[in-house]
Amino acid sequence: MEEVKSMPESSKAERSERRVEVCFSPRQFDLYKDDFHTCVVIDVLRATSAICTGLANGVDRIIPVPTVEEARALQSEGYVAAAERNGQIVEGFDFGNSPRAYMEGALRGKTVALTTTNGTKAIEAAKVMPQVAIGSINNLDAICTWLMQQPGNVLLLCSGWKDKFNLEDTICAGAIADNLIDIARYRSEEDSTIAAKHLFLGVRGNIFPFLKASSHRRRLRKLNLGEDIKYCLTPNTVNVVPVLHEGALVDARRIKEGVVTDVVR
Repeated sequence: MEEVKSMPESSKAERSERRVEVCFSPRQFDLYKDDFHTCVVIDVLRATSAICTGLANGVDRIIPVPTVEEARALQSEGYVAAAERNGQIVEGFDFGNSPRAYMEGALRGKTVALTTTNGTKAIEAAKVMPQVAIGSINNLDAICTWLMQQPGNVLLLCSGWKDKFNLEDTICAGAIADNLIDIARYRSEEDSTIAAKHLFLGVRGNIFPFLKASSHRRRLRKLNLGEDIKYCLTPNTVNVVPVLHEGALVDARRIKEGVVTDVVR
């Protein structure tokens, strides 16, 4: 992964008052949330990678919901709905959270209701924050550059696996934190941020083989999802930052340009 080079040298002279911290799982979210303006939700394998890919490939917006029942309710209202549990598509749905499914054009211009095992649960928790964005390895440069342009402190929320720590989300969070600390001179106070940053620095350029033995990669490999894994661990395949706007995830550039329109089913 390459560093994001977007800040002028003059801006590096002093350490910023802004903080960036890493939360390892949604179970710990309440311990962090009060001091932050922007929460970046990370679920590398595969929810946030799929969200970034979908919006980059023409999906109009994605409505994240925490339960299958809520996804079914939106499906009954005529929305396209996608549901994943334990790495597999839930019965009765045509889509899950494979990013490759969002590249094929069938969802272009559509609104998709999405529920996943871990990622949408983390997004639901993060909704209490003033601003929620989506980060992953496949939009690393984009999310870092966008964050440097935002006010306030940043919390990097790893979705983990069923409220437990996982490697891939922590490495991604460490990469984002390292960029903000090094380039934009953010500061950090938490040991979790130090650990995530040094985990990333220790495997930088070697992430794919390092994660070979990780628990979720092994789960997905058993489901013959190797191509998904390879894609999700490839940096900077898309240049989009999904942000939560009126209950749906949309490309941040659309909000800035004022072109978010009525929901398309």
